Amino acid sequence: MKKLCTLFTLLICIVFAQAQTPQEMAAAIEKEATENTQLTNLAHELMDVIGPRLVGTPQMKNAHDWAVKTYAKWGISAENETWGTWRGWERGITHIDMISPRVVSLAGRQLAWSPGTSSKGITASLITIPTLADSLAFKKWVTSVKGKFVLVSMPQPTGRPDYNWEEFATPESFEKMKKERDELEEAWRQKLRATGYSSRTINEALEESGAVGIIQSRWSNGFGANKIFSANTKKIPVVDLSLEDYGMLYRMVEHGSNPVLKVVAESKELGRVPTFNTIATIPGTEFPDEYIVLSAHFDSWDGGTGATDNGTGTITMMETARILKKLYPKPKRTIIIGLWGSEEQGLNGSRAFVEDHPKVVEGLQALFNQDNGTGRVVNLSGQGFLNSYAYLGKWMEPVPESITKHIETTFPGNPGGGGSDYASFVAAGAPAFSLSSLSWSYWNYTWHTNLDTYDKIVFDDVRNNVILTAILTYMASEDPEKSSREKAVLSINPRTGERRTWPTPRSPTREGGN
Repeated sequence: MKKLCTLFTLLICIVFAQAQTPQEMAAAIEKEATENTQLTNLAHELMDVIGPRLVGTPQMKNAHDWAVKTYAKWGISAENETWGTWRGWERGITHIDMISPRVVSLAGRQLAWSPGTSSKGITASLITIPTLADSLAFKKWVTSVKGKFVLVSMPQPTGRPDYNWEEFATPESFEKMKKERDELEEAWRQKLRATGYSSRTINEALEESGAVGIIQSRWSNGFGANKIFSANTKKIPVVDLSLEDYGMLYRMVEHGSNPVLKVVAESKELGRVPTFNTIATIPGTEFPDEYIVLSAHFDSWDGGTGATDNGTGTITMMETARILKKLYPKPKRTIIIGLWGSEEQGLNGSRAFVEDHPKVVEGLQALFNQDNGTGRVVNLSGQGFLNSYAYLGKWMEPVPESITKHIETTFPGNPGGGGSDYASFVAAGAPAFSLSSLSWSYWNYTWHTNLDTYDKIVFDDVRNNVILTAILTYMASEDPEKSSREKAVLSINPRTGERRTWPTPRSPTREGGN
């Protein structure tokens, strides 16, 4: 009897979906997204429980497995599709303590793929890079780093973002600060040039000369925000400190206070591990070889928990899939939900998918990608497709005015050459579109920073994006016509004075992190 009831309910949903007008379906989508939202649960499970999703880590694999299980609960078939391997690594405990001339725990963390320390850690004094005449002078000086931690970042003259100065400082004081900062930055650039190395290569020279660790601070121009990327050493740890603690240590060294640090930065090397895309599918009925792809990158950097980059894009596409499976279980075209791996290292997961699935690329009706932060969608470009206005405009018609009033469109626009995964498909000539969102101080406060956490998610905006994506997907699926791929004559690049050219496909890095 239970099976008969389930079958009857499914048949009712199918008949309901087939009988709906676009406006009625849009209303049903909005109702489901509002009254039965799963966004907060998805965000908690992904960001709080699983955590950051650095490619090659156990947490990344946990996330892929979680997504497959979550789709299964909704009756959606999904699998983890291997596309390459990566350097396997697992972050452990990081403790950074100043133990002399006073004792205080400092705010910081080891960088991704940093070589680890033992559980006892490393205790050593610190040294800064002096102003030297040239690379020969640097070669003589660099022997003095042996047995020491080296401070390799410019100390910031202020920990207050410019907007804070602009609000409270006198105009004269603000201009004076900016002038002094510009001078300090130029002096720092000259200091590095004199060594014969850049900020990217100097760590290797310091490691070879016997430094026991690298201390950096990559401030993101916002209160408490630092960019957290990867280490580039082979044997010694690299840690990032908060602006406040880094500046304190730098001043202490420069004034002869001789601070001593103890750094415990445990991590594990895991060898080569497989990398995945999670691919979910709702099969099409009338045009099964034509596709709408819901696109978001699944991986993140691991200073925070990857909430706005790109947890919000991920849960947008997953929630969209849930709603469509419930309200539109038999789409005319096949709906694929692609959660891509290793976007942060060069769109690798989506580029691999484009290479490995030419039939999907050939049959693509549209791809909708969401990446850049938690805000409501405010920009939609035609990506250089000449007739994109006609079909995107038609698909937008049933979207509630409360959503569309915020969206600026650019047609035909210019094709994206990178930045996020839609570009992998655009380069192959397939109609793929970025649902570009409002900033919410994304670049300074959450993009690749230690502050990219659950509490930065604006769920009202994410829910709006779900409604928009679900309606666009429904309309693209129902459209009796195949979307045009005719390319526009591209605009002149104002920087070069030359006409822009269409991007060309690039192969992914399938053996990464070496």
